[in-house]
Amino acid sequence: MNNWFNKNGVHLAIIAFFVVITFAYFSPVLQGKAPQQGDVLQAKAMQKEIMDIKAKDGKGPLWTNQMFGGMPAYQIWVQYPLNITTYGIDVIKGIFPDPVGTVLLYLLGAYLLFCVLKINPWLAAAGAIAFAFTSYNFIIIAAGHSNKALAIGFFAPILAAIILTLRGRYLVGASLLALFMALEIRSNHIQMTYYLFIALFILGCIELYHAIKAKQLQTFGKSIAYIVAGIFLSVLVNAGTLWTTYEYGKETIRGKSNLTTDKAEPANGLDKEYAYQWSQGVGESFSFLIPNIYGGASSIDEMIKPESNTYKAVEKNLQGVDPRQAIGYVAQNLNTNQYWGNKPGTSGPYYFGAIICFLFVFGLFIVKHRWKWWILGTSILLLFLSFGQNLPFISDIFFDYLPGYNKFRAVESILAVVGFLVPLLAILAIKEAQDGKYGQKYLVQRLTWSAGITGGFALIIAVIPTAFFSFTQANQPQVLDALAQTLQNNRAAAMEILNGIVADRVALARADALRSLLFIAVGFGITWAFITKKMNMQLAFGLLALFVLIDLWQVDRRYLNNQNFVSKSDLDNHYQPRDVDNFISADKDPNFRVFDMSLGDPFKSAETSYFHKTVGGFHSARLKRFQELVDNQLTKSINQDVLDMLNTKYIITQDPQTGSYKMQRNPTAAGNAWFVQSVQFAKNADEEMKAISSFDAKKEAIVDESFKNVIDTKRLGTGQEGFIKLTNYNPDHLTYEYSTAKDAIAVFSEIYYNKGWKMYIDGVEKPYFRADYVLRAAQLEAGNHKLEFIFHPTSYYMGEKISLAGSILLLAGLGFGFYSEEKKKKKAVKA
Repeated sequence: MNNWFNKNGVHLAIIAFFVVITFAYFSPVLQGKAPQQGDVLQAKAMQKEIMDIKAKDGKGPLWTNQMFGGMPAYQIWVQYPLNITTYGIDVIKGIFPDPVGTVLLYLLGAYLLFCVLKINPWLAAAGAIAFAFTSYNFIIIAAGHSNKALAIGFFAPILAAIILTLRGRYLVGASLLALFMALEIRSNHIQMTYYLFIALFILGCIELYHAIKAKQLQTFGKSIAYIVAGIFLSVLVNAGTLWTTYEYGKETIRGKSNLTTDKAEPANGLDKEYAYQWSQGVGESFSFLIPNIYGGASSIDEMIKPESNTYKAVEKNLQGVDPRQAIGYVAQNLNTNQYWGNKPGTSGPYYFGAIICFLFVFGLFIVKHRWKWWILGTSILLLFLSFGQNLPFISDIFFDYLPGYNKFRAVESILAVVGFLVPLLAILAIKEAQDGKYGQKYLVQRLTWSAGITGGFALIIAVIPTAFFSFTQANQPQVLDALAQTLQNNRAAAMEILNGIVADRVALARADALRSLLFIAVGFGITWAFITKKMNMQLAFGLLALFVLIDLWQVDRRYLNNQNFVSKSDLDNHYQPRDVDNFISADKDPNFRVFDMSLGDPFKSAETSYFHKTVGGFHSARLKRFQELVDNQLTKSINQDVLDMLNTKYIITQDPQTGSYKMQRNPTAAGNAWFVQSVQFAKNADEEMKAISSFDAKKEAIVDESFKNVIDTKRLGTGQEGFIKLTNYNPDHLTYEYSTAKDAIAVFSEIYYNKGWKMYIDGVEKPYFRADYVLRAAQLEAGNHKLEFIFHPTSYYMGEKISLAGSILLLAGLGFGFYSEEKKKKKAVKA
């Protein structure tokens, strides 16, 4: 036992250090507080119906009607109990309070990678800190992008497992790859996984070239076979997740368009303008080295300080007005703040750290391993792709031709992979210097060049920042006109205020340039002292880890700090019902919808969904057909017929003068289900959309002619002498009773989704079809009957069985892999 502690004591010390610094950063969790994250709060509203049912029945539904009229719950919250990695994710989230567990995953995963690369433990700790504390990794935590953060956290261990496999440790490498890749997929952020695969594919190509050159194709082929087997096993483990996501994805806004009238709409995938909306600015990439070079976040924190140029300009030109309020008005109404890039807004820059950028350049000079070219080439490619609309001739090739690439928005987030690769080369540079392959003079010369390049740029920005950057928005003339108009055509005052804003942006860039220059000098000094043997290795690596931490910590605190934390009771009580919500909630009808127009855009917020089933909502994977309905019938003008057919019983508005909320009951809401007198067939989606622009939803149904085979018009009555009513509501299982003297067409105010919904009449499955563009409808046989809609998707239930088989194989593979590893060690000891 003592021998084990002696052997692993340094690793335990470093892990303990990671735990200490993580809890120190998130010290409010020790007081029982939790981060207030925007997306988490939105998710809480989206999940309300699911969680209420889970609390009552022990299992959540696979469908929810809280948003967009109804949608699968796959990308909201679904249990996958037969997938073993579900419990792995629960352990990560459960052992430590959020977000401590996520950051420890960053740290421990990267530390594992650097140890596999045979890096000195304290240098490995520096590398782990450099990756974990990259600003983007903390910004997404602040925003509540929990799944994305988890997916990024598994980047490093996946690469570690691949390295083990390539080194010939096939069983343990492949089994660990299966485990980490399964956890990566289960994190349920396919976009990050996809971007990682781009980097891994390029690595595979480089390794293949090396194998051909070294005449080691057979060995390489064996490694690849094990790697593919590991990835395949991870897919089996996540069969339920992947199958449902794949099936649902084709029906969402990432799928094929149904309409042909909008020629700008892509045949498949996201709209390009929407996907490119958050594209990294070319000049913004210098924020890797100088965080505030583009102003940092879309914030006014520095502008509202009395010593700021903006504050003084406003105070001078708008006497009697609170400068803070005036600056807030400019920021909100003219989108003019510290940030001056061309994104609609940003929560903060991609900052890799001044020391790490300096060491990355050092690595370009001295690292001879082929991985240098992998890291450099991949980083450049991904950087170019992050430019999106700012470099369309490259981005469009991938968007138009690379399968799956056009399913993802916010292309700048591909830089998460670059943030993983840059520290990797930086640490490899120090390892290369440590290995003694080069003379001291050679290393010092390259080190000086690296400091000159990075430090020289920082110095130029500190001294003459406007030599390369304008610090003005692209639409500055329009902003000037709008501000002048607000100031009663006082153009001189408007110009002085804008000049004050520009001066503050310059000051921010200059201050951070000096800051980066200081850290580059510190990094240079430590590395120089280590190379020239004026400082021992352990001290140098420890200091390097410390200053990398200080550098990144300070910037991270700008975007995620103690102010982000609130008491758990405040989080639990975040959603407080308004009087209108209380009134609507008193309605005993179990299934109707609310259209909340008081939120501005009802389709960009899930807040109302916490209390009611809504027509609106917020989700990036909503159904394509429903989005097309929104775009054509509920955006430019509100089509009352469409609200009626969606059983919109209440409409909420806000008085612009008093700010009070008003509730209007909709007397023409169609109800849960109704019989129609006639059917109008449409040749295609365009005709359907046109027809519902003006129709009586209670009297006629608009049906695509492709459903003619399930409608016998000769047997139809009007159903007017009968009735149909909802008798039991569960989002997965709707029960109705109906009575009609003749066969009749019934329309249900439920969203059509044929990938799992089945209809039964008296226990016998019957066909149904789509009507009114998005709703379910059916021809019902005469008589008194019980009708049920049951959501039982094969993709989920069969996928879960496959997941169980995959989970068993994964456990067996891990057991056998580590058993084989131990067996090899014992043989080696005996030999």
